Amino acid sequence: MSTPSYPASLAQHPVVPHDQWIAERRALLRREKELTRLRDQLAEQRRALPWRRIEQDYAFDTPAGRRSLADLFDGRRQLVVQHFMLGPGWQQGCPSCSFMADHIEGARLHLQQRDITLTAISRAPLAEIERFRKRMGWQFPWASSQGSDFNYDFGVSFKPEERARGEVYYNYELQALSEEEVPGISVFYRDDAGQVFHTYSTYGRGVELMMGAYEFIDLTPRGRDEDGLSYPMAWVRHHDRYEPQASQSGCGCGKA
Repeated sequence: MSTPSYPASLAQHPVVPHDQWIAERRALLRREKELTRLRDQLAEQRRALPWRRIEQDYAFDTPAGRRSLADLFDGRRQLVVQHFMLGPGWQQGCPSCSFMADHIEGARLHLQQRDITLTAISRAPLAEIERFRKRMGWQFPWASSQGSDFNYDFGVSFKPEERARGEVYYNYELQALSEEEVPGISVFYRDDAGQVFHTYSTYGRGVELMMGAYEFIDLTPRGRDEDGLSYPMAWVRHHDRYEPQASQSGCGCGKA
Protein backbone atom coordinates (compact mmCIF):
# COMPACT_ATOMS: atom_id res chain seq x y z
CA MET A 1 0.00 0.00 0.00
CA SER A 2 1.48 3.35 -0.99
CA THR A 3 1.97 6.01 1.66
CA PRO A 4 -0.85 8.58 1.45
CA SER A 5 0.20 12.09 0.51
CA TYR A 6 0.11 14.64 3.31
CA PRO A 7 -2.45 17.44 3.00
CA ALA A 8 -1.18 20.93 2.29
CA SER A 9 -2.56 22.07 5.66
CA LEU A 10 0.16 20.11 7.45
CA ALA A 11 2.91 21.73 5.40
CA GLN A 12 1.46 25.11 6.42
CA HIS A 13 0.86 24.20 10.05
CA PRO A 14 1.85 26.90 12.57
CA VAL A 15 5.29 26.58 14.13
CA VAL A 16 5.86 28.63 17.28
CA PRO A 17 8.62 29.29 19.86
CA HIS A 18 8.96 26.91 22.82
CA ASP A 19 7.29 29.21 25.40
CA GLN A 20 4.22 29.72 23.22
CA TRP A 21 4.02 25.97 22.51
CA ILE A 22 4.07 25.23 26.29
CA ALA A 23 1.35 27.82 26.96
CA GLU A 24 -0.93 26.37 24.28
CA ARG A 25 -0.19 22.82 25.39
CA ARG A 26 -1.13 23.69 28.98
CA ALA A 27 -4.41 25.19 27.77
CA LEU A 28 -5.19 21.96 25.92
CA LEU A 29 -4.19 19.95 29.00
CA ARG A 30 -6.92 21.70 30.98
CA ARG A 31 -9.47 20.51 28.39
CA GLU A 32 -8.02 16.99 28.48
CA LYS A 33 -8.39 16.89 32.26
CA GLU A 34 -12.02 17.99 31.91
CA LEU A 35 -12.60 15.11 29.51
CA THR A 36 -10.90 12.67 31.89
CA ARG A 37 -13.15 13.75 34.75
CA LEU A 38 -16.22 13.56 32.51
CA ARG A 39 -15.22 10.05 31.39
CA ASP A 40 -14.94 9.01 35.05
CA GLN A 41 -18.40 10.43 35.75
CA LEU A 42 -19.89 8.60 32.76
CA ALA A 43 -18.29 5.35 33.90
CA GLU A 44 -19.85 5.81 37.33
CA GLN A 45 -23.27 6.47 35.76
CA ARG A 46 -22.84 3.39 33.55
CA ARG A 47 -22.16 1.22 36.60
CA ALA A 48 -25.23 2.71 38.31
CA LEU A 49 -27.60 1.66 35.51
CA PRO A 50 -30.28 -0.81 36.65
CA TRP A 51 -29.86 -4.40 35.44
CA ARG A 52 -32.19 -6.66 33.48
CA ARG A 53 -32.46 -10.33 34.44
CA ILE A 54 -31.95 -12.68 31.49
CA GLU A 55 -34.91 -15.04 31.44
CA GLN A 56 -34.29 -16.68 28.05
CA ASP A 57 -32.39 -19.96 27.83
CA TYR A 58 -29.91 -18.99 25.14
CA ALA A 59 -27.72 -21.82 23.87
CA PHE A 60 -24.45 -21.50 21.95
CA ASP A 61 -22.19 -23.82 19.99
CA THR A 62 -18.57 -23.73 21.14
CA PRO A 63 -15.53 -25.93 20.48
CA ALA A 64 -16.24 -27.48 23.91
CA GLY A 65 -19.86 -28.30 22.99
CA ARG A 66 -23.27 -26.76 23.59
CA ARG A 67 -23.15 -24.06 26.27
CA SER A 68 -25.54 -21.67 28.01
CA LEU A 69 -24.96 -17.96 28.42
CA ALA A 70 -23.98 -18.60 32.05
CA ASP A 71 -21.38 -21.13 30.86
CA LEU A 72 -19.70 -18.50 28.69
CA PHE A 73 -18.60 -16.66 31.86
CA ASP A 74 -16.02 -19.47 32.25
CA GLY A 75 -16.25 -19.33 36.05
CA ARG A 76 -16.02 -15.54 36.33
CA ARG A 77 -18.72 -13.08 37.36
CA GLN A 78 -18.45 -10.57 34.51
CA LEU A 79 -18.79 -11.21 30.78
CA VAL A 80 -18.09 -8.83 27.90
CA VAL A 81 -19.45 -9.92 24.51
CA GLN A 82 -18.29 -8.58 21.19
CA HIS A 83 -21.19 -8.99 18.77
CA PHE A 84 -18.98 -9.95 15.84
CA MET A 85 -20.49 -9.44 12.38
CA LEU A 86 -20.15 -12.87 10.78
CA GLY A 87 -23.41 -14.17 9.36
CA PRO A 88 -24.20 -17.66 8.08
CA GLY A 89 -22.53 -18.31 4.72
CA TRP A 90 -20.22 -15.29 4.86
CA GLN A 91 -16.78 -15.93 3.42
CA GLN A 92 -15.10 -13.80 6.09
CA GLY A 93 -15.92 -11.61 9.06
CA CYS A 94 -16.50 -7.89 8.93
CA PRO A 95 -13.16 -6.02 8.58
CA SER A 96 -14.12 -3.46 11.23
CA CYS A 97 -15.18 -6.18 13.70
CA SER A 98 -11.89 -7.92 12.91
CA PHE A 99 -10.06 -4.67 13.67
CA MET A 100 -11.81 -4.67 17.05
CA ALA A 101 -10.98 -8.33 17.66
CA ASP A 102 -7.30 -7.77 16.93
CA HIS A 103 -7.15 -5.85 20.22
CA ILE A 104 -8.54 -8.66 22.37
CA GLU A 105 -5.60 -11.00 22.80
CA GLY A 106 -3.30 -8.52 24.51
CA ALA A 107 -6.03 -7.49 26.96
CA ARG A 108 -7.48 -10.91 27.72
CA LEU A 109 -5.09 -12.02 30.49
CA HIS A 110 -5.41 -8.67 32.24
CA LEU A 111 -9.20 -8.76 32.03
CA GLN A 112 -9.24 -12.22 33.58
CA GLN A 113 -7.38 -10.82 36.59
CA ARG A 114 -10.31 -8.45 37.06
CA ASP A 115 -12.93 -11.22 36.99
CA ILE A 116 -13.88 -10.54 33.35
CA THR A 117 -14.27 -12.99 30.48
CA LEU A 118 -14.33 -11.52 26.98
CA THR A 119 -15.88 -13.57 24.20
CA ALA A 120 -17.10 -12.99 20.66
CA ILE A 121 -20.50 -14.24 19.52
CA SER A 122 -21.66 -14.51 15.89
CA ARG A 123 -24.65 -15.97 14.11
CA ALA A 124 -22.51 -18.01 11.70
CA PRO A 125 -22.24 -21.77 12.30
CA LEU A 126 -19.33 -22.82 14.49
CA ALA A 127 -17.46 -24.45 11.59
CA GLU A 128 -17.47 -21.16 9.67
CA ILE A 129 -16.34 -19.25 12.76
CA GLU A 130 -13.50 -21.71 13.36
CA ARG A 131 -12.37 -21.51 9.74
CA PHE A 132 -12.09 -17.73 9.91
CA ARG A 133 -10.56 -17.79 13.39
CA LYS A 134 -7.83 -20.13 12.16
CA ARG A 135 -7.06 -17.83 9.25
CA MET A 136 -6.77 -14.83 11.58
CA GLY A 137 -4.76 -16.65 14.23
CA TRP A 138 -7.03 -15.64 17.13
CA GLN A 139 -7.24 -17.63 20.37
CA PHE A 140 -10.02 -15.84 22.28
CA PRO A 141 -13.36 -17.62 22.94
CA TRP A 142 -15.87 -17.33 20.10
CA ALA A 143 -19.33 -18.90 20.17
CA SER A 144 -22.04 -19.42 17.57
CA SER A 145 -25.55 -18.23 18.39
CA GLN A 146 -27.01 -19.97 15.35
CA GLY A 147 -30.50 -21.28 16.09
CA SER A 148 -31.14 -18.88 18.98
CA ASP A 149 -32.63 -15.37 19.10
CA PHE A 150 -29.62 -13.96 20.99
CA ASN A 151 -28.39 -11.70 18.17
CA TYR A 152 -31.91 -10.53 17.36
CA ASP A 153 -32.77 -9.84 20.99
CA PHE A 154 -29.63 -7.76 21.46
CA GLY A 155 -30.27 -5.70 18.33
CA VAL A 156 -27.27 -6.73 16.23
CA SER A 157 -29.00 -8.96 13.65
CA PHE A 158 -32.20 -8.26 11.78
CA LYS A 159 -34.71 -10.64 10.24
CA PRO A 160 -35.76 -10.14 6.59
CA GLU A 161 -39.20 -8.86 7.57
CA GLU A 162 -37.63 -6.19 9.79
CA ARG A 163 -35.35 -4.98 7.03
CA ALA A 164 -38.23 -5.04 4.54
CA ARG A 165 -40.01 -2.39 6.62
CA GLY A 166 -37.16 0.01 5.83
CA GLU A 167 -36.32 0.70 9.46
CA VAL A 168 -34.76 -1.42 12.19
CA TYR A 169 -34.27 -0.77 15.90
CA TYR A 170 -30.56 -0.17 16.41
CA ASN A 171 -28.67 1.83 19.04
CA TYR A 172 -31.90 2.48 20.94
CA GLU A 173 -33.81 4.08 18.06
CA LEU A 174 -35.39 3.25 14.71
CA GLN A 175 -32.90 3.70 11.87
CA ALA A 176 -32.96 3.23 8.12
CA LEU A 177 -30.44 0.39 7.90
CA SER A 178 -30.30 -2.30 5.24
CA GLU A 179 -27.54 -4.38 6.84
CA GLU A 180 -28.23 -7.90 8.03
CA GLU A 181 -25.65 -7.65 10.84
CA VAL A 182 -24.33 -4.67 12.82
CA PRO A 183 -21.68 -4.29 15.55
CA GLY A 184 -22.16 -4.02 19.28
CA ILE A 185 -20.77 -4.81 22.72
CA SER A 186 -22.83 -6.20 25.60
CA VAL A 187 -21.94 -6.73 29.25
CA PHE A 188 -23.39 -9.28 31.67
CA TYR A 189 -23.07 -10.17 35.36
CA ARG A 190 -23.60 -13.59 37.00
CA ASP A 191 -24.43 -13.76 40.70
CA ASP A 192 -23.73 -16.50 43.25
CA ALA A 193 -27.07 -18.17 42.47
CA GLY A 194 -26.11 -18.43 38.78
CA GLN A 195 -28.59 -15.79 37.63
CA VAL A 196 -27.40 -13.74 34.65
CA PHE A 197 -28.11 -10.04 34.27
CA HIS A 198 -27.68 -7.73 31.29
CA THR A 199 -25.95 -4.59 32.58
CA TYR A 200 -24.98 -2.60 29.48
CA SER A 201 -24.82 -2.57 25.68
CA THR A 202 -23.27 -0.07 23.31
CA TYR A 203 -23.50 0.25 19.54
CA GLY A 204 -22.46 2.56 16.70
CA ARG A 205 -19.38 4.57 17.63
CA GLY A 206 -19.68 3.21 21.16
CA VAL A 207 -17.79 0.11 19.99
CA GLU A 208 -14.69 2.28 19.45
CA LEU A 209 -13.80 1.52 23.06
CA MET A 210 -12.41 -1.79 21.72
CA MET A 211 -10.36 -0.04 19.01
CA GLY A 212 -7.23 0.93 20.92
CA ALA A 213 -5.35 1.70 17.71
CA TYR A 214 -7.62 4.70 17.23
CA GLU A 215 -6.32 6.16 20.51
CA PHE A 216 -2.81 6.20 19.04
CA ILE A 217 -4.06 7.52 15.69
CA ASP A 218 -5.90 10.36 17.44
CA LEU A 219 -2.57 11.52 18.96
CA THR A 220 -0.94 12.07 15.58
CA PRO A 221 -0.93 15.22 13.40
CA ARG A 222 -3.04 13.63 10.66
CA GLY A 223 -5.48 12.03 13.07
CA ARG A 224 -7.99 9.63 11.58
CA ASP A 225 -7.86 11.39 8.20
CA GLU A 226 -11.08 9.65 7.10
CA ASP A 227 -13.08 12.57 5.72
CA GLY A 228 -12.44 11.74 2.07
CA LEU A 229 -13.26 8.05 2.39
CA SER A 230 -16.50 6.43 1.26
CA TYR A 231 -17.18 5.65 4.93
CA PRO A 232 -15.02 6.29 8.02
CA MET A 233 -13.34 2.87 8.31
CA ALA A 234 -12.93 2.20 4.58
CA TRP A 235 -9.15 2.06 5.06
CA VAL A 236 -9.35 -0.93 7.44
CA ARG A 237 -8.41 -4.37 6.11
CA HIS A 238 -8.17 -7.78 7.73
CA HIS A 239 -4.70 -7.89 9.23
CA ASP A 240 -3.57 -10.48 6.68
CA ARG A 241 -4.77 -8.35 3.76
CA TYR A 242 -2.69 -5.18 4.19
CA GLU A 243 0.00 -4.63 1.60
CA PRO A 244 3.55 -4.52 3.04
CA GLN A 245 4.60 -1.02 4.05
CA ALA A 246 7.97 0.24 2.84
CA SER A 247 10.27 1.43 5.63
CA GLN A 248 9.92 5.14 6.28
CA SER A 249 13.19 5.43 8.20
CA GLY A 250 15.74 7.73 6.58
CA CYS A 251 15.37 9.62 3.33
CA GLY A 252 17.42 7.29 1.19
CA CYS A 253 19.76 10.07 0.16
CA GLY A 254 23.04 8.89 -1.34
CA LYS A 255 21.75 5.34 -1.91
CA ALA A 256 22.25 3.79 -5.31
